[in-house]
Amino acid sequence: MTEAEATIVALETSDIRFPTSVDLDGSDAMNRDPDYSAAYVVVHTSAGDAHEGHGFAFTIGRGNDVQVAAIDALRPHVVGRPLQATLDHLGDFYRDLVHDSQLRWLGPEKGVLHMAISAVVNAMWDLKAKREGKPLWRLLADLSPEQVVELVDFRYLTDALTPDEALAILKRAEAGKAERAAQLLEQGYPAYTTSPGWLGYDDEKLTRLCKEAVRDGFDQIKLKVGADLDDDRRRLQLARDVCGPDIRIAIDANQRWDVGTAISWIKELAPADPWWVEEPTSPDDVLGHAAIARAVAPVRVATGEHVANRVVFKQLLQAEAISFLQLDAARVAGVNENIAILLLAAKFDIPVCPHAGGVGLCELVQHLSMFDFVAVSGSLERRTIEYIDHLHEHFADPVVIQSGRYVAPTAPGFSSTMKAESRTRHTYPDGPVWTTFQGG
Repeated sequence: MTEAEATIVALETSDIRFPTSVDLDGSDAMNRDPDYSAAYVVVHTSAGDAHEGHGFAFTIGRGNDVQVAAIDALRPHVVGRPLQATLDHLGDFYRDLVHDSQLRWLGPEKGVLHMAISAVVNAMWDLKAKREGKPLWRLLADLSPEQVVELVDFRYLTDALTPDEALAILKRAEAGKAERAAQLLEQGYPAYTTSPGWLGYDDEKLTRLCKEAVRDGFDQIKLKVGADLDDDRRRLQLARDVCGPDIRIAIDANQRWDVGTAISWIKELAPADPWWVEEPTSPDDVLGHAAIARAVAPVRVATGEHVANRVVFKQLLQAEAISFLQLDAARVAGVNENIAILLLAAKFDIPVCPHAGGVGLCELVQHLSMFDFVAVSGSLERRTIEYIDHLHEHFADPVVIQSGRYVAPTAPGFSSTMKAESRTRHTYPDGPVWTTFQGG
């Protein structure tokens, strides 16, 4: 078979779950006992190079099987496609999935099916990057501005961002691209850590992990809040006492509050000088976020990990509702939609600080932020990537943190490949970890 004749021959899916609820890793005011999970997909081809594309949608346990079923539903739309033509036109591939009229009825462009599209789209980008021998951030940064614009779906965005405006943003960033890429490889990308801040941790563990974060070079940490005001005051004060005045402390309510409650609660915590308050209310409530932002200033508002699509991000930016945009690599429909979101953030001059709390999300979002720095915003000002110290050992190309910064990955791909042994052991419900854990 020639290269031109190679096709996509299979989508292999797995329900992968990690019992993180045992130690309350990931616990917050809304999610008390999460089991970090991945609805995992592998794209197989008939090409002779043995490369596979790996992607996943992140969940926190129950319902991961539903997410896998949604990925399975995309199989007829993907299997049988010509490989090289599809990889050469991933903008068209993305639009074919997102614009399918019957699939759209289940969203449109939100929810379980949209996340399934993210898993498949990201797997295709992983495959493309592997075949071209580049890490994804470098592959994207090496595209011309015109090629990047072709990847974006501008429908519903042109009242805020037109293709010509996007092209201008990308062309403006052309100057200095090589220097910024070299800087990235030499110095890495700023990170902050949520590892000390899970709500289920006691005060001793919070204190110990804050000390370790400062020792390890992080200049920002994040604490979960929203369950009990007195506990929040005490925990924030403990963190401030340990970290000192120069370490930024962000807080995250994980959608816990109504608008009025959010305003009053944040004002109570304001004396601790929070750097931002994250997800203070429903991720769908654009006007609520705007009202909170006006009322609690100068405390800043951040959101994004549960924002369903580029349209809601557009509205948050138009309404001046956020000071930091927290895109997620697997919540919207993958790389293409996140490029649109990066361009929107650049148009509105809002820094992107991605969400990365969850299995594999650190591995993915580093590529998006690094592409943004090299080829879109050209800036590191007020930009940082979330880091949690969980489950990286299960990936073939795990993130590396040095002195509080992400080391730029150099291995080809999207860093999304989970080790085969880890996938086997953590397959739910029949993998060895789960049969042992459940007493099977």
